[in-house]
Amino acid sequence: MKLIGNILWVLLGGFLTAFSWLILGALWCITIVGIPVGLQCFKFAKLCLWPFGKEIVYGKSTVSALVNVLWLIFGGLEQALVFLIAGCTLCVTIIGIPFGLQFFKFAKLSLMPFGAKVQRG
Repeated sequence: MKLIGNILWVLLGGFLTAFSWLILGALWCITIVGIPVGLQCFKFAKLCLWPFGKEIVYGKSTVSALVNVLWLIFGGLEQALVFLIAGCTLCVTIIGIPFGLQFFKFAKLSLMPFGAKVQRG
């Protein structure tokens, strides 16, 4: 079931979410200071291509919290809002609920990407 969900995800919009993370990562990598942020964005772009069967585990770190605050100011809030709206739109239909739940996962990830690790579920 995860395989079918992942294939449908990529065909029906997962490529666009991954592309948005890639664009953010490229913008962050323009500056030397933003390279760690850009690398994190690239990691989550990979996650957006194949999200079913993976979980996000959040750790606790002071450095992660500080970088997450900067992330919110410089693009994370807008990204999370887009994912939240897409998730709500997909949850209107029964067939779209699993895809909407993935968008909610990405909305939370867009708010706090640092200190998060991707694990197989």
